[in-house]
Amino acid sequence: MDNRPIGFFDSGLGGISVLGEALQQMPNEDFVYFGDTLHIPYGDKPPAEVLRYTHEAVSRLIALNCKAIVLACNTATSVAAGELRQELEMPIIGMEPALKPASLLKGDGAVLVLATHVTLTQPKFHSLMHQYGKDAVPIPCPGLMECVEAGELEGERVESLLHSLLSPYLDQPIKSVVLGCTHYVFLRDTIARFFSENVALIDGNAGTVRQLGRRLSQSGLLSGKSGGTVTFLSSMEDEETLQHMQKMFMLCNDHT
Repeated sequence: MDNRPIGFFDSGLGGISVLGEALQQMPNEDFVYFGDTLHIPYGDKPPAEVLRYTHEAVSRLIALNCKAIVLACNTATSVAAGELRQELEMPIIGMEPALKPASLLKGDGAVLVLATHVTLTQPKFHSLMHQYGKDAVPIPCPGLMECVEAGELEGERVESLLHSLLSPYLDQPIKSVVLGCTHYVFLRDTIARFFSENVALIDGNAGTVRQLGRRLSQSGLLSGKSGGTVTFLSSMEDEETLQHMQKMFMLCNDHT
């Protein structure tokens, strides 16, 4: 048993959607969430810059005595997870677009993969495409993450942006939509309005948290206490950002 906290990291607020899932599956764990809101967005930055910021964030969480790190950011995972796993002996859990479960769904039609430009250009995603991407259509979504960071989860701006991103594909059969950025999970209801009810919207949050639980169990690192805590930190170090994080976290709880 190990009562040290689990560290969660994202470029901003998106990883809070993964954190919400973790609290549901692992209610006795303590969590420390660090959002690098000072350097957001990651999705259009050079990979070397994303790697540097991710290293800095992980070092900060390690300094807080975290027993495992969840890279609750598809972009950071695609750039940095491999290197971090080579450098660190602790569990490093990453995200990837949920293309595998989407491809295994019954039915015909395209699998739309919504993600950042960096995620879609990294070798990790190319490998996924090679294995499971027969029907996949990668769609980079500039500006979508910024809507979530601004708290715009519905309304004219976000719907107009989604329309411009999705309209080229809406006249063809679509089997599923992969929410390949943790920010996009907060837009699930708005995105769903563009598709019929039989189109599945899939994200990797639950699978990532299950993998976290397996790794902690295998290493004897699960908490031995009853009840857990959540602490929010931001590279902006301002109270307004921390309050916004709390608000988004409460939104996760409202949807469970």
